[in-house]
Amino acid sequence: MKIFALLLILANLVLAQSRREVPMLVTVPWLENYLPQPGLVILHVGSQKDYDAGHIPGARLATLADLSVTGEAGLRLELPAPATLSAALGRLGITPNSRIVIYPANESVQSATRVWLTLEWAGLAARASLLDGGLAAWQAAQKPLETTARAAAETPAPAVVPHPELLVDRNWVRDNGQKPTVALLDARLPQFYTGAEQGIGTRPGRIPGARNLPFPTLLDADRKLKPAAELRQLFAEAGVTDSKQLAIYCHIGQQATLLYFAAKSVGFEPKLYDGSFQEWSMQADFPVATGK
Repeated sequence: MKIFALLLILANLVLAQSRREVPMLVTVPWLENYLPQPGLVILHVGSQKDYDAGHIPGARLATLADLSVTGEAGLRLELPAPATLSAALGRLGITPNSRIVIYPANESVQSATRVWLTLEWAGLAARASLLDGGLAAWQAAQKPLETTARAAAETPAPAVVPHPELLVDRNWVRDNGQKPTVALLDARLPQFYTGAEQGIGTRPGRIPGARNLPFPTLLDADRKLKPAAELRQLFAEAGVTDSKQLAIYCHIGQQATLLYFAAKSVGFEPKLYDGSFQEWSMQADFPVATGK
């Protein structure tokens, strides 16, 4: 039975990759070989300061503010309206035919995976990859940097076709989060999960029924994703199985995207609770759990 399950996972991974034009996760040698290809857009996810200090040749600066909005209820890092996001992607030089490589400028891998999630929601994930190890891996391989800004000319913006099935809302989490058929993961650090410290939100604690899988545990010492077998084991220890629906949250929907990306890379079909604990804690009639 275990062998059959493993074969099914591998088959699903092969099928998923066959639908992709580029791998989800790419290495420095892959990117170096791909650099001369036309239609490649590289996104440096960080700040103007670190972009000016040095970036991968040809990269364009993408900040989280470029690709998100603050909602009417004050929720941070929300997905923009399709037309707004389409225009923002066009300003970054992304066209309907672009292939996109995203990398974090610093240790915030979760910022880059948030951009990847945004592209997946927009229907562009088949052509979007994450550079494993980010800018640090590029520099460690002694590859060149440039400091000249690459301003993107206005281009035909890609059509944004929202994929709401990738997300769940607070009512779904309230109604399903504690069902035995659902694995609900909290990606925050343990002190926020237990409520020992209050993070972003009006109350400390967690959503009842959630298990804690802190986002840094999925990365190695070089801030690269751990091997697939180790990732599968970490998810298994957190109660995730192939027969359960996986939903993930964090503070505002950023750290959770690292778990989301990792889960998808090893064959799961996760969903993101984008409002995350910031939204949940605002609902006075929604319960909050504390302690280990």
